[in-house]
Amino acid sequence: MDAIEFQSTIERQKNFFLSGATRNVEHRIERLKCLKDAIRQHEKDIFEALDADIRKPAFESYASEIGFLYDEINFALKRIRSWVKPKRVGTPILHFPSSSYIQYEPKGVVLIIGAWNYPVQLSLNPLIAAVAAGNCAIVKPSEFSPASAAVVEKIAMACFSPEHVAVVQGEGHTVIPMMMSKFRFDHIFYTGGVPVAKKIASEAAKELIPVTLELGGKSPCIVDEDCDLKVSAKRIVWGKFFNAGQTCISPDYLLVHKKVKTEFTGFLLKVLQETYGNDPSYDIDMARIIDERHFLRLEKLLAGGKILYGGKKQKEKLFIQPTLMELSNPEHPLMAEEIFGPILPVLEFDSIDMAIATVRRHPYPLSLYVFTKNRDHEKRIVTELQFGNGAVNNTLVHYANPNLPFGGVEYSGQGAYHGKSGFEIFSHLKSITRSGTWLDIPIKYPPYKGKLKWIRMFLRP
Repeated sequence: MDAIEFQSTIERQKNFFLSGATRNVEHRIERLKCLKDAIRQHEKDIFEALDADIRKPAFESYASEIGFLYDEINFALKRIRSWVKPKRVGTPILHFPSSSYIQYEPKGVVLIIGAWNYPVQLSLNPLIAAVAAGNCAIVKPSEFSPASAAVVEKIAMACFSPEHVAVVQGEGHTVIPMMMSKFRFDHIFYTGGVPVAKKIASEAAKELIPVTLELGGKSPCIVDEDCDLKVSAKRIVWGKFFNAGQTCISPDYLLVHKKVKTEFTGFLLKVLQETYGNDPSYDIDMARIIDERHFLRLEKLLAGGKILYGGKKQKEKLFIQPTLMELSNPEHPLMAEEIFGPILPVLEFDSIDMAIATVRRHPYPLSLYVFTKNRDHEKRIVTELQFGNGAVNNTLVHYANPNLPFGGVEYSGQGAYHGKSGFEIFSHLKSITRSGTWLDIPIKYPPYKGKLKWIRMFLRP
């Protein structure tokens, strides 16, 4: 879409929003049902696109993209009529006779920028929230997953008119600045990395555009000495190597108590061998690295550490075997930035204080995982460390609960969505106080002589 075509589309969206069509809750419900039907009709296309872009296993494609979207849509459809109703709130007696309420209003025309690692879900999931809230939307899928981007556009065209939802393709570094220079969006929702997020937030700030940033970070996984080591190993291997580790909330590194490190490492190796085998087969049930640039970045990270399992790779197939590495040096390059690939480093700690201190060296992770039976240790880790969200004795599962807001903190993101939180992030909470006229207390009007003692009765320290 060039600048002229974009200008035409955005004007149509603005006029469509001002017409009030999207404010009708039945219209929103109808469009969400249509979106679900379109996803169902294009399931085969989604599977094929995800296989072409990243060779994602069908099970992972359904669980984390298709089925995930069904769950979000169903959650919204069951609750949207309740969400849109004005919410009564209390009113101080000083304002008698008055009542107050909060009204959820759509923001207008929003921009949604998707990511390549979950290219369908991360484009359409924010769209579900935006449509539920009554907005028009421009969706920009990632150009790094072109087959999935094409399917996203096909699905959008099947159930939305362009004046309601339009998909823009192209190179993000040129298309996004063009769009932001041509139109002041009412909200921008971005999923991706910190460097691009800073540019988007900087440009948005010039026009005071509110932004939601879903980013990442080095999400730690702490394995305490008293946890169920066998179950913990299975859940960590699953969470780390799901989508070949290209998940913003995957365990980025392991901190294992030194008393159980040897035993726990043995369980990890057993699970890895049972799951992926001893032979580095390139046909294992695991996604591939998205492109050569990321492959070469990950290849460099394999140097300088003790490989306990894996480490095999094939550039032509963008394949890196699930890899477990033991680190003795916390300054290893693997600990410098988010890995975002199938490499899991293991470090040890000898006290909860040490584990907390290590995590604080890589502050504000998007997620944190702790495996423990010690409630005191759990409480300390959950309360003393700053992170976006997390799980105790599991990985990834918090992301799939639409009752939980999902979002980062500081460098791992701003704002949260999923379920009602997504509806609220794309809504303006308009506050209204309605006063009766049958009684008008004169105390608030000038002259104020002799009235101070009365106001003190209502507004006391």
